[in-house]
Amino acid sequence: MTKAALKEFLDEKVMAYNNPKFLESDPIQIPHVFHRKEDVEISAFLTATIAWGNRKSIINNSRKLMRLMNESPFEFVMNHTEDDLHHLQDFVHRTFNGIDLAFFVNSLQHIYKNHGGLEGIFTKYQEKDSLQPTISKFKEIFFELPHQPRTTKHVSDPLKGSAAKRINMFLRWMVRDANTNVDFGLWKHIPASKLSCPLDVHSGNVARKLKLLKRKQNDAKALAELDANLRKLDPHDPAKYDFALFGLGVFEKF
Repeated sequence: MTKAALKEFLDEKVMAYNNPKFLESDPIQIPHVFHRKEDVEISAFLTATIAWGNRKSIINNSRKLMRLMNESPFEFVMNHTEDDLHHLQDFVHRTFNGIDLAFFVNSLQHIYKNHGGLEGIFTKYQEKDSLQPTISKFKEIFFELPHQPRTTKHVSDPLKGSAAKRINMFLRWMVRDANTNVDFGLWKHIPASKLSCPLDVHSGNVARKLKLLKRKQNDAKALAELDANLRKLDPHDPAKYDFALFGLGVFEKF
């Protein structure tokens, strides 16, 4: 397939999947319940954090998480008590448990009080061409408070070789424009050109079949390779191809 034909094919798939129908089976439906900017950010960040495994389970546990936070995540984060945190202790999604969740709530409070919120960190520390070093800086700030070592695995670090799929997905949600009512376009000072396509088993396998990716592991080096090729197709909005690669893999078994 020529580059022009590949671009046309993938652009058609983006159109097919980048629409509100996508919300019906995707975890991004969780933050769409909210309207306040900080509620959207926090619900999106927590949902993305547990977004691995069965998608139905991800959605159900994300809904449970919002109920535990009284359907007002920003209010909960900023004004929770120790007793409130105690009520989170039974939460579990795969290896993410109540201990991790309690720390995340405390860390988010610290970030909103002292670092200008989630948007403030990613905006302040963005680099010229990529948000991958920014994610590493975010992890450093996120774990400024005392924490158990086990919790650190729930925020990926691209500079230590991770493709950071979940946090790249969160960034896509926050940064890409809201024209199709899927992503939110809440963060106005980070251009979509700096986003990376969330790389997982599905998008990776499809990318390899389309010759967009040669590396076999889904790691930071693979993400850099995929980034470079997707930016050739659309340098201004490379992460839009997440819809095409994911849709082809999950819905079309490409």
